Amino acid sequence: MPTESIASPQLWAVTIAVLLGLLALDFVLTRKPHDVPMREAVSWSVFYLALPAVFGVYVWLAHGSEPGVEFFTGYVVEKSLSVDNLFVFMLLLSAFAVPAKLTQRVLLYGIIGALVLRGIFIAAGAALLSAGTWAFLLFGAVLIVTAIKVMRDAVKHNEHAVDPGNMRATKLLRRLMPVTDEYHGTKLTIRQAGKRALTPMALVVAAVFLTDVVFAVDSVPAVYGVTSDPYLVFATNAFALLGLRALYFVLRNALSKLRHLNHGLAIILAFIGAKLVLHWAHTVWSWVPDVPTPLSLIVIIVTLVAVTATSLIANRREALSQTN
Repeated sequence: MPTESIASPQLWAVTIAVLLGLLALDFVLTRKPHDVPMREAVSWSVFYLALPAVFGVYVWLAHGSEPGVEFFTGYVVEKSLSVDNLFVFMLLLSAFAVPAKLTQRVLLYGIIGALVLRGIFIAAGAALLSAGTWAFLLFGAVLIVTAIKVMRDAVKHNEHAVDPGNMRATKLLRRLMPVTDEYHGTKLTIRQAGKRALTPMALVVAAVFLTDVVFAVDSVPAVYGVTSDPYLVFATNAFALLGLRALYFVLRNALSKLRHLNHGLAIILAFIGAKLVLHWAHTVWSWVPDVPTPLSLIVIIVTLVAVTATSLIANRREALSQTN
């Protein structure tokens, strides 16, 4: 079953050129390390939220309402999953004691790694979908299993844990090269006593890349549950990831307060997983219902609003109980 796409080679070229331009801009902005003030973070967050909105309107007007709804739905899914990604980044930055002024560059490396990995996974997903509709069943099973794990951890209040000393990536790097005790700006390696040595910056970047692999396994099948167009899958991932650097500084104090976020993500992953399984079944037995994309968007938005509201209510109750 060939995968259909709204994108021409020219549109792919323009999209990748714009993406590279934005990444280059980010490198320029982080060239001189500094702690990001809230005003700067909010301004860039608004910019990176406006970009997908404008792009979504373009898709809607140029290619029709169906691709437009698919893009916006996929973007909401990827953005919600990326918030959990941010939470893990926050733990990594804390575990590796990354200086505040270097946080931007670490996040940028993480975003670039995530984009490369998502591109690889998206291409592999498109190849699987071209091979047959059974790929929908495979993607659905992956998401449902992931949803069960996420919900189980959320119910048991199992927090994300990061131990730099036990991470395979850091262990391997320490065996290959010596590691300095201190950060040396944004440098990944330096010459020390006549030998090339890694800085802690290299270790945290490797750890971030490793977590990117885990998140790519979940996020790519999730957005393929919304659209089978590889271009829209790539675009939703790119737009969701581009604004993470600025969004981190806006949400770093609020992330820990979204105590029910993982409950909501588990529900979203399970819903999309079931949607994929139903879509596969619909291709085999026509009487099986196929979940429309607008309904998916409604379910996802309602779920996110609900877990945000319940998190705020739980936080308020906890604060009141502590004051009494």
